[in-house]
Amino acid sequence: MSADGQGRSHWFDDEAGPVVRPYAMTRGRTTSAAQHRLDLIAVVVTERHADDPDTDPTLSPEHVDIVELCRDTPQTVVELAAELDLPVGVVRVLVGDLVDTEFVHVNRPVPPAELPDESILRDVINGLRAL
Repeated sequence: MSADGQGRSHWFDDEAGPVVRPYAMTRGRTTSAAQHRLDLIAVVVTERHADDPDTDPTLSPEHVDIVELCRDTPQTVVELAAELDLPVGVVRVLVGDLVDTEFVHVNRPVPPAELPDESILRDVINGLRAL
């Protein structure tokens, strides 16, 4: 007899549904080839030719969810993690897979070091006013 008196273990919850460990979704991988480009605010965009990801047998349900979420509105990596209720590391690996298979592409934010200096912008504005 189990702890609840009904022959069931407390380790199982009917309402929880199937439980899949994050490492199972990534097949044990913690990185992907494209991972170096995937900051939290990198924007994931579905490619136009990615018509029906459901028909690709190499894609997991999570891969398909990412493609569908990014189809209408590009999403950041952190937004995808929140929407799918998955760890960011798992989403990075899954997005890396999708980049490799060309279902999505990633637009990286401009690094602060590459943004123009504020003084240069002021000089441009002052120059335009002087015209």
